[in-house]
Amino acid sequence: MSLFPILHLGDIVEMKKPHPCGSRLFKILRVGADIKIFCTKCERTMTFERTKVEKMIKKVVSVSENGEENL
Repeated sequence: MSLFPILHLGDIVEMKKPHPCGSRLFKILRVGADIKIFCTKCERTMTFERTKVEKMIKKVVSVSENGEENL
């Protein structure tokens, strides 16, 4: 069972390890079998498998307006 089974578009998440630019905050751009995330500091986008992203997430910092609380 995953720690964060429900992720919504627009959610801001904090990762366990920082991006090379130094930021740990990422915005969710696409949710499906794979998840597209956007670095809030350097604006680079990356796509990962859903299971890998769920392991990388430390916590959900901000929930999108149209989403429910994910915790």
